[in-house]
Amino acid sequence: MPASSPAASIVVISYKMARALPRTLLSLSPGYQRDCPPGTIEVILVDNGSPVPPRAEDFAGLGLDLTVVHWPAGDVSPIAALNHGLSLARAPLVCAWIDGARLASPGLVSASLRAASLHPRPVIASPNYHLGPAHQYISIHQGYSEAEEDRLLASIGWPDQGYRLYDISTPVWKSGETDRMLETNALFLTRQMWDELGGYDARFTSLGGGAGNCDVFIRACEAPGAQLIRLRGEATFHQLHGGTTSNAPNFAIDVAKDISREYYRLRRRPLIGVKDPGWIFEAGPDGRGKL
Repeated sequence: MPASSPAASIVVISYKMARALPRTLLSLSPGYQRDCPPGTIEVILVDNGSPVPPRAEDFAGLGLDLTVVHWPAGDVSPIAALNHGLSLARAPLVCAWIDGARLASPGLVSASLRAASLHPRPVIASPNYHLGPAHQYISIHQGYSEAEEDRLLASIGWPDQGYRLYDISTPVWKSGETDRMLETNALFLTRQMWDELGGYDARFTSLGGGAGNCDVFIRACEAPGAQLIRLRGEATFHQLHGGTTSNAPNFAIDVAKDISREYYRLRRRPLIGVKDPGWIFEAGPDGRGKL
């Protein structure tokens, strides 16, 4: 590991993602992320019990400060594995990347670092997108497949043309603008705020973590003195991998109901996104890096 501490730590969770994970890690590498030279970030990859787990040497060519942790098999929720990864993070700004199948836009990390410098207690959130012509729980019933996704990525010249991911993707809940925001796949908080929150609530034990990701985002936004900062022009993009919600059968209705019930049981209130639009940080290739 480098002698100096990184500016940001990103904790990535994976499970049976042999196809998607290499692309995700490439999208976090210094060769892809703008204004993030080697040593700016560390990536802590926690594999949640895959039958064939990833190895650090598989990604040696990416130039990442990468640690690979093999979490024991048997836990259908990634929450315990994710909390362990968060405990290993060395940087003052720490990101939870709960779904290791999501690609980053090229300026996501540098924009998050700049946005975090604007407030002592920032909650940095970027919107979620699905690759493909519609939300994937719909498109997979209309012929969208891994082969088609590979073709789409090749058609835009990815990874060289990283911002063209927007051309082949669909926004989730328009969550990058001013609508209610329920979650983000790339949640950046200070080390202090993660410690105050106690990480993710370990009681969210259902498949895929249930509402655990929504819950920690909502709690972070409600923490005393917290300031939500939404990135405009940077995002994460979900690849097909058989995900619990995004690739669920029956249009994810049953899964969404289960998630909502679990949240109500633990929090005694409905699962509703954060209403406060917060600050909008103009990022992306044409962004000014200002609110």
